[in-house]
Amino acid sequence: MNQNYIIPNEWSIIEEGFHKENITASESIFSIGNGAMGQRANFEETYSGDTFQGSYIGGIYYPDKTRVGWWKNGYPEYFAKVLNAPNWIGINVNINGHPLDLNTCKVFNFERELDMKEGILYRSFIAELADGNQVKINTIRFLSIDINEVGAIKYSITPVNFSGEIEFIPYIDAGIVNDDSNYDEFFWKILQLEEGKNEAYILSKTYKTDFHVCTGMKVEFALNENKIDLPYESEIKEKSIAFKYKTHLKQGDTFTLFKYGGYTQSMNHLKEKLIFASEKVLQKASIIGFDDLIQKQKQAWAKIWETADIVIEGDVKAQQAIRFNIFQLNQTYLGEDSRLNIGPKGFTGEKYGGSTYWDTEAYCIPFYMSTKDKDVAKNLLLYRYYHLNKAIENAKKLGFKNGAALYPMVTMNGEECHNEWEITFEEIHRNGAMIYAIYNYVNYTNDFSYIPQYGMEVMIAVARFWQQRATFSKAKNKYVILGVTGPNEYENNVNNNWYTNYLAKWCIEYTLENLQILNNDYSEDYQKIISKTNFSQSDFDAMKEVAEKMYFPYSEEKGVFLQQDGFLDKELIPVDQLPKSERPINQKWSWDRILRSPYIKQADVLQGLYFFENKFDTKTIEEHFDFYEPLTVHESSLSPCVHSIIASKINRIDKAYEMYLRTARLDLDDYNHEVHEGLHITSMAGTWLSIVQGFGGMRNFEGILSFSPQIPKEWKAYSFKINFRGTTLKVFKDHKGSRFTNESDTPIDILVHGKKVIVNSEELIEI
Repeated sequence: MNQNYIIPNEWSIIEEGFHKENITASESIFSIGNGAMGQRANFEETYSGDTFQGSYIGGIYYPDKTRVGWWKNGYPEYFAKVLNAPNWIGINVNINGHPLDLNTCKVFNFERELDMKEGILYRSFIAELADGNQVKINTIRFLSIDINEVGAIKYSITPVNFSGEIEFIPYIDAGIVNDDSNYDEFFWKILQLEEGKNEAYILSKTYKTDFHVCTGMKVEFALNENKIDLPYESEIKEKSIAFKYKTHLKQGDTFTLFKYGGYTQSMNHLKEKLIFASEKVLQKASIIGFDDLIQKQKQAWAKIWETADIVIEGDVKAQQAIRFNIFQLNQTYLGEDSRLNIGPKGFTGEKYGGSTYWDTEAYCIPFYMSTKDKDVAKNLLLYRYYHLNKAIENAKKLGFKNGAALYPMVTMNGEECHNEWEITFEEIHRNGAMIYAIYNYVNYTNDFSYIPQYGMEVMIAVARFWQQRATFSKAKNKYVILGVTGPNEYENNVNNNWYTNYLAKWCIEYTLENLQILNNDYSEDYQKIISKTNFSQSDFDAMKEVAEKMYFPYSEEKGVFLQQDGFLDKELIPVDQLPKSERPINQKWSWDRILRSPYIKQADVLQGLYFFENKFDTKTIEEHFDFYEPLTVHESSLSPCVHSIIASKINRIDKAYEMYLRTARLDLDDYNHEVHEGLHITSMAGTWLSIVQGFGGMRNFEGILSFSPQIPKEWKAYSFKINFRGTTLKVFKDHKGSRFTNESDTPIDILVHGKKVIVNSEELIEI
């Protein structure tokens, strides 16, 4: 694959020229979504070459039976897989009896554009078939933000050098199988196929999980912009419905097929009403019409970009990259449904099962808090609150008691479904991210009510886990946490991972601190929580003792906290001394060699210093960065953003920019040679963080918003907006200084480089 074929453009992702080796990569990069569903950018017409068909529906999954070589007690019984849903986009085309297939045709003037400003996918080309006949194709496709159960396609064909018969075969196909399946199972049961005039519906349900989905399509036609009707033949098979329309076109005439399609599903409708619901929503889309649906799409995206946009002047590739990241985050999750979350690949592929990881709490919540209403971030927290009982069950399976909770590493419904022991049993730091997210939300929004209403139950359950998971060491006279994997997954089964220990101590202290606040100021809520959780003074005392006596590995010689016990026993050879032929090590080295090496997959100690920057002075942060960053291979998509933010903090702006580039164009330039599997959605939030918290220096540790803006020499200027407690603040930075504009009705106090500034309503302050 050509890694640099995406043409730089401020608002669009553009591909020019037809290159078969780029097809699956482009299917990922040009993916579209609306928060409720999404799809890879597969062609509507037949393509017999290498392709990865993919459409996905938020919340719909299958419990694929775990496949491991050696079963261990505590293993989850299944790995949740996001389901490759029935295909509604299909439109096969025959021209004088020859199939339109870009794998076998000669293709000219191929261009594909994903307009990020408006959320619309365009494609155009001229195809020459075996008989020399040429046709021009133009397609427009989008998934409606306004009606999130509907997508729409405008498929136009013009004979270039002939007149002849064109056959259109729009279809829906429920016989789609997952590319990622442990036992090559078909996950769907087809229940009912139904057709009406120019419309068709297939009702399916998932095995085991019993999700019901109706896939529908409705088609209309136009000749040279004038609506027409055509007779057709229907072809109903076991898992698909197709309609065949034939028409004779003159050279230069343009024939257009409008196709409305999508899904209604049992999370939102009664199972027995799904076909009716699909009929109703497609009828609604048809009445509105394609052009007006597009206008609504443009308006919806304009509203999203109003707050979410980041403008970079003087660097088109950087501008394109940050908008691509912001665009994909919004396509994946819009925050309207607390039952949904953000998978690492979003709606763009099946790797990682499409499930939820701790990425959401650690990286994504700040983006949604700052660019949308606080309720969007709150829904992400509620997703975990509603899974609390499952988290308690997960801990109980591993031997924990008294309501202790262990949130899963990977989940769809709250149950753990990750089946690698070093992750499932040991990467327990994810539990702390759940509490950090609550802290982050309350600290940013000032919505303390979340803690008595929901948060405290989660906090107590997680604190109980940490108290039980710690072991008292007589030799150290401290509590230790043994047998863990930290964020650096190139170290398994280690003792006293500093980040894990620090997070455990902090979680307990934060829980006890807020219990005291509730006892003093929210006594009624406090009594309800104490009663519901059976929390006692002995619980309080046991937790407090663990927090006060937590052990942290430290090197007096190096002057740094150690990633874990024994870290200095390793041969500390910096990454830049490794031959390029041996990188990436996860592809070139044995796992045994990686585990014995000092190399760090992603921020580990530095992850803690990023979360708790206000607990450490700048000199300490700088010393740890200088010690750990040279040993970091950044072989996780979540690694560069944290390093970029810290590098900005310690005034290493060139390093910050280097790390920013690695995260911003990770998918567009396919750094890891894996974009064909799908995009890195959750790490895209890290790109936003790299600008806003990194270069912009935005913090809010003390309940007041602070900034220390810097700018890379490669940029002329940049600006972003954030929503903070109902106030929209625009931050602008160039090489002369900074500007802050309050676009709201109320004044806001901020700190800029440590000095207090009041920005009044509709006022611009220049510094």
